Amino acid sequence: MTSRVISAFAAEEEQRVLSLKPVLAPVHGRYGDHPHQVYDAWPADDPDAPRVILLHGGYWRYDRMHLTPFAAYLAEQGFDVLLPGFRRSGGAGGYPETFDDVARIVDTLPDGRPYVLAGHCSGGHLALWCAARGLLPAGSRWHTRTLPTSVLALAPLTDLAATRDDDLSNGAALQLLGGPEHFAERLPEVDPLTLLRGAGTTGVPTVLLHGAVDEEVPLTQFADYAAVHRDLRTVVLPGTGHYTLIEPGAPGARAVADTLREMAAAFPDRRPEPAHEETAHR
Repeated sequence: MTSRVISAFAAEEEQRVLSLKPVLAPVHGRYGDHPHQVYDAWPADDPDAPRVILLHGGYWRYDRMHLTPFAAYLAEQGFDVLLPGFRRSGGAGGYPETFDDVARIVDTLPDGRPYVLAGHCSGGHLALWCAARGLLPAGSRWHTRTLPTSVLALAPLTDLAATRDDDLSNGAALQLLGGPEHFAERLPEVDPLTLLRGAGTTGVPTVLLHGAVDEEVPLTQFADYAAVHRDLRTVVLPGTGHYTLIEPGAPGARAVADTLREMAAAFPDRRPEPAHEETAHR
């Protein structure tokens, strides 16, 4: 297969954003015992600030450090931000460990607060998968009725079969699912497009946001997902590529922050009514 050819615009964008210096988070925590089961946090001063949980990209292989500048940027915009790590392909992760970790993240880290689960590229795939966990068979290890409050998928991989067929990132989808001998068997459990077919919706308010000139993920992945998700909201940013969505201060990143504010404004009010005059526990 011939190597992917991208424009000078896309190559410069990728180099510029991925070479940003990582930002050290003010708070670190753990959600499990494995060294990758950790998270960075940028707590907001306002206890009612909207919470965002970010799932990083990198084709399920790379760590979260490239997303720390964007997480810090969102914190500056007034969000309460969590950036978790998880076991990854090519090391301790892949199927099933990556999915075990992401399921644990969304089942434990929100602490009962409403939140937007946002993910970029392969992190967008994982966010869309989390929204679809209620569509899994009741006997699945990942089935749940406790779903994200809402999901923002940023230039996501939505179709693992297409990701394999296009050989994106040198066989990343095959590596995630354990090779060609396991791909067909495991695909229905972890592929957002496959899970959505028939159901037509996850029941989770979902926004798919992407740049009109994204050269990293084929635009057909976005269109094909939108064609089967009947209540999906799609936001397309003209003149925007794949990586400026997570570039602090760039127009794409500002559009992401604006979209997150709109989504947070629709959160249900889950604060309990105080039964006594005591200070409510947070």
